Amino acid sequence: MESEKMNVCQNESLVDRQKDLTTSDYYFDSYSHFGIHEEMLKDEVRTLSYRKAILNNRHLFQGKVVLDVGCGTGILCMFAAQAGAKLVIGVDNSEILPIAQKIIKANNFENKIVLIKGKMEEVQLPVEKVDIIISEWMGYFMLYEGMLDTVLFARDKYLVPGGIIMPDRASLHITAIEDSDYKQDKIEYWNNVYGFDMSCIREIALAEPLVDVVQAKMIATTDCSILNIDIHTIKKEELPFRSDFKLKAMRDDCVHAFVVYFDIEFTKGHKTVFFSTGPRAQYTHWKQSILYLDDVLKLRQGEQITGSIDVAPYQANQRDLKIKLSYDFKGSESQSSANIEYHMR
Repeated sequence: MESEKMNVCQNESLVDRQKDLTTSDYYFDSYSHFGIHEEMLKDEVRTLSYRKAILNNRHLFQGKVVLDVGCGTGILCMFAAQAGAKLVIGVDNSEILPIAQKIIKANNFENKIVLIKGKMEEVQLPVEKVDIIISEWMGYFMLYEGMLDTVLFARDKYLVPGGIIMPDRASLHITAIEDSDYKQDKIEYWNNVYGFDMSCIREIALAEPLVDVVQAKMIATTDCSILNIDIHTIKKEELPFRSDFKLKAMRDDCVHAFVVYFDIEFTKGHKTVFFSTGPRAQYTHWKQSILYLDDVLKLRQGEQITGSIDVAPYQANQRDLKIKLSYDFKGSESQSSANIEYHMR
């Protein structure tokens, strides 16, 4: 009986601790395990692009003070130190930071790299200004997790006039795909589960963007840019955005979903470094974000889908995304229009 009471007390204590956690705490906690960092480090498109942008532009880093926002294991800090930075400051609020400290020491960078645990908005840096800000801030759908807000805060508070941000440009794109097999497996499955109607889950599945790999052969339309960001100048208030789009069918096909992906550019230096997370590009851990439709659009080559997309942080959790998508299609074989709201969490 006594042990049962202890278990109850322990459970209540856990519940109390969880109540005290904010959505931001859960976000930082997710980056405390080495596994997520392993996935990011093994993403060679991501990691080698940063290395190339930094080490191929040593003239920009020589003798400079560099800030890494969300430094994780410290890999970008070490690239910056290798490139000749005088001082590199890494800031991260996850429990990976003590591990990063060991990594920095093991690679003999402790005299050049200073790591600070805490939220960027709350920590005190050992300098008033920095010359360069580096950060790998992108989430799924580019803006998921809201880390770009933190980079902009660091820019406005710490970056010297004329300072450099890497990467400095980002763009978001939309296209449409034929995906009948996967939609059947992930969405329509809930209509009949061992003879039972579970279609209420189908509604939930439709409302959540799926992050997965889209094969290039599935793309049925042209692509359209829906957001372009210059990180040196954009304001936080401009990140919630609305954009119109037009997609033209490249062949006769059916469309089951829209797909969103992003491109990243490092334009400062001798030569622009670019990578894409699109379906036609090499795999990245960001994959693509798939927005399934309730309807199926039957397109003839040359026919056009018009629409708009509205993206903003979710009210209850600013790191989530609320995505409102409207489309209108009037083709020779089918007509469809809808207003759909998705919640990326």
